[in-house]
Amino acid sequence: MSHGPRSGLTAVSSALLAMSRHLEVRDVLKTIVASARELLDAQYAALGVPDDHGGFAQFVVDGVSDEQWKAIGPLPRQHGILAAMLHEATPERLADVRKDPRFGGWPSAHPDLVDFLGLPIRDGDEVLGALFLANKLRPAGGDPPHPPCPKPAGGCGFTADDEELLGILAQHAAIALTNARLYERSRELTIAEERSRLAHELHDAVSQKLFSLRLTAQAATALVDRDPARAKDELHQVATLAAEAADELRAAVVELRPAALEEDGLVATLRTQIQVLDRAHAACVTFTGHGVKALPAAQEEAMLRVAQEALHNALRHSGAERVTVTLHRRGTATVLRIADNGGGFDPRTVRRAGRHLGLVSMRDRANGTGGRLTVRSAPGEGTTIEMEVPGG
Repeated sequence: MSHGPRSGLTAVSSALLAMSRHLEVRDVLKTIVASARELLDAQYAALGVPDDHGGFAQFVVDGVSDEQWKAIGPLPRQHGILAAMLHEATPERLADVRKDPRFGGWPSAHPDLVDFLGLPIRDGDEVLGALFLANKLRPAGGDPPHPPCPKPAGGCGFTADDEELLGILAQHAAIALTNARLYERSRELTIAEERSRLAHELHDAVSQKLFSLRLTAQAATALVDRDPARAKDELHQVATLAAEAADELRAAVVELRPAALEEDGLVATLRTQIQVLDRAHAACVTFTGHGVKALPAAQEEAMLRVAQEALHNALRHSGAERVTVTLHRRGTATVLRIADNGGGFDPRTVRRAGRHLGLVSMRDRANGTGGRLTVRSAPGEGTTIEMEVPGG
């Protein structure tokens, strides 16, 4: 295996660790491409994830500016050498990709590619994508961009050792990409479960309002003849209850849309969901968030899920009259705090009884994002749950 400045064991280890740090599919794809280009001293790198319609669901490049990428135009189709890597699942190492009989040309703004190294990314028999590099650079001397690597007449700048190294990277890329897909699927399921829970809570709230409205209307009907003044008061109450029910239905329409965490951020998403819970439950539920900057997506996702689990416990099991949620800075960390004045519990008893009240999943979420979870509770003294993560 070659021993250039980026191809040592440390560089390989750094590339693999970088891939394992990300959970979003798009972030994993970008890391794979950037790591491959740097590790093998290529001018360009790209990774395409195929769709079922002859194109690519995602196509990530490195070494091309945003302006160049826009000028190139639409995503490529599955044809030529890309199709061969996807359908035949074989590596390709070419001295000049333009002279290959399968070459079908490229748009006018596309950079010139000469020597070419490509591999499929496979998970068992499934081809997850095609990873390729172009234009081997000479790693020694000068500031980047480095000049093209000298190569033998008719030979490829990428060597057999480069192909072996890219194969190792592709194997680990398959693991990272599979894990990211599983994470996104589990998140979709979690969001669906949360929407179902929220729908149930809103349904209960609206049903209670409509039941009260019906009883009040019946009372007004009975009073119309013998006590018109009281009947008028009851009809005013009917109008109030009808307006409240309409508000709850509007909230249901808004809140059952897909989760807005990516678009609105953690503070706005928490505030909106807690406003709905405050309307849907007898307990007073409040939220305060200030001085908190945007966090990495994985941390915001974890904090939102911990808040939802803790709120569910407080509102369904604790008998609390008041639940407060705060999000604030503490030194260099961000702290989420959910406190209630409910019945409380003995955390040790809960563990011995095999009932976790979601505490295990909450701790896992906190630990998985470099944070920690603290639970303080005792019978008759309410419960406080804090999640602290670095940053923000």
